[in-house]
Amino acid sequence: MPAGEDQPTPWGPLLTAEFLGTFFLVFAGCGAMLSNDITAGVVGHTTVGIVWGLVVMALIYAIGDISGCHINPAVTIAFWVAGRFPRRKVLPYLVTQFAGATAAALALRLLFPVPEGTDLGATIPSPDTSIAQLFILELLLTFLLMLVILGVSTGAKEKGITAAIAIGGTVGLEALFCGPITRASMNPARSLGPAVVSGDPLALSTLWVYLVATPLGAILAVVVYRYMRSASANTEG
Repeated sequence: MPAGEDQPTPWGPLLTAEFLGTFFLVFAGCGAMLSNDITAGVVGHTTVGIVWGLVVMALIYAIGDISGCHINPAVTIAFWVAGRFPRRKVLPYLVTQFAGATAAALALRLLFPVPEGTDLGATIPSPDTSIAQLFILELLLTFLLMLVILGVSTGAKEKGITAAIAIGGTVGLEALFCGPITRASMNPARSLGPAVVSGDPLALSTLWVYLVATPLGAILAVVVYRYMRSASANTEG
């Protein structure tokens, strides 16, 4: 366990940071999607993808040194599996992240002039995407994201210029190329909040895929990263 991880830390600052981080992740990202809908496509898919990447970068700068800026249950679970994050903090982090995402979706419903039944940026796959395709794509997207996170994070904390650029860039990249297909969740909280608040039937019917595939992809990244690091160490030795 990295130095400092086993030291007592007040819950308030940690959970406040994770709540606000997940809130503004969903508020900005899904807000950009809603703005695009309201303006009949004036914002554009490219801008939406950039917004997702930029908000992650900004949040890492803001709270990375406080809570680690997980803002994603899949990341928290993967850090725990990797032995970088204590088990006692996992459930509080997960609950806080889901709460932050749900609060953001509620805020978007209240603040944006959208008709009843709008999906609020929920993760809804394209009509021609099968469940198997959706599952594999979200698993692979989260795998790549977590692989990058493991490479640039310090212990269980995403912090610093390198982490912000690399992780934010990866989120933006994946949102740009896979957003139209799966809406590039990579994050169970990001999927749950808008789906539950919007009540969109399609979002709710496919929600389980996002809740299962993303943590599995993150855990798989831990396994592969460990293997690559061990092979690298053996080669150097």
